[in-house]
Amino acid sequence: MENKKMLFIYNPRAGKAKIKSNLLDIIDIFTKAGYEVTAYPTQAKGDGQRAVRERKTEYYDLVVCSGGDGTLDEVVSGMMQCEKKTAIGYVPAGSTNDFANSLKIPKNMLSAAQVIVGGNTFGCDIGTFNDDFFVYIAAFGVFTDVSYETRQDIKNVLGHMAYILEGMRRLSAVRAYKMKVESEELTVEGEFLFGMITNSVSVGGFKRITGKYVQLDDGEFEVTLIKKPSNAMELNLIMASLINRNINTDCMYCFRTASLRFTSEDEIAWTLDGEFGGKHTCVDISNQKQALDIRVPGREN
Repeated sequence: MENKKMLFIYNPRAGKAKIKSNLLDIIDIFTKAGYEVTAYPTQAKGDGQRAVRERKTEYYDLVVCSGGDGTLDEVVSGMMQCEKKTAIGYVPAGSTNDFANSLKIPKNMLSAAQVIVGGNTFGCDIGTFNDDFFVYIAAFGVFTDVSYETRQDIKNVLGHMAYILEGMRRLSAVRAYKMKVESEELTVEGEFLFGMITNSVSVGGFKRITGKYVQLDDGEFEVTLIKKPSNAMELNLIMASLINRNINTDCMYCFRTASLRFTSEDEIAWTLDGEFGGKHTCVDISNQKQALDIRVPGREN
């Protein structure tokens, strides 16, 4: 009987480079499950996406990636550009791993590898962002450039606290963004401190920050838009409301939608899954319901 074929893309520098001490055991788990493994260590930004696009994923029965959410984003983006969409497995190795937490994928790398070969397949929503893609978050405003501007060595030492500490350093330079937001559920124009369009139960390590009863396969995003504060006290109230998810409608808009558009006169920087998503004056975001199959724990896990 011919072995199943797996493409294993991993970021050797993600997190604390812990993939290095687990790599042989992970490949052994895959091999014992009947997979012929082709391993591809990424060398630079964008390698994961290129590896998926250029290696004819229809040749593989499964594509697995290991790294942070940025590595997963690259692999998913590459897969979304392929005509045949192969199921994806994820071994989390980053600093925060919001998406893995949302899918209850184990933090332990060997346990995550066991889920890939022995778990279930979950049809997960994927977001489109103009001509790009994102897995679990597209965001703009305060703190959104923190993750991709925080050095990897700092992330390795501090984990998701690195993002918070870096963000706190920037509070004195907070600015708002004037834009129009249009969706079937809500159309509003104003100045916003922060906005996030999510398909995740946690962001930056904070659980439930995106709302209650989040489903990753319902064809809808959870949208949070924070209005411009008038003073420092109001800013503190906004941050407390966001973290505790005590929604204050005087400070923010929160709703669900399948698609929406953002327009602004000035270019605004966006982040997609913690990586720089470019500067835009017009952004169209749409939910592709159950667009990709992801390996997740089964009941026995």
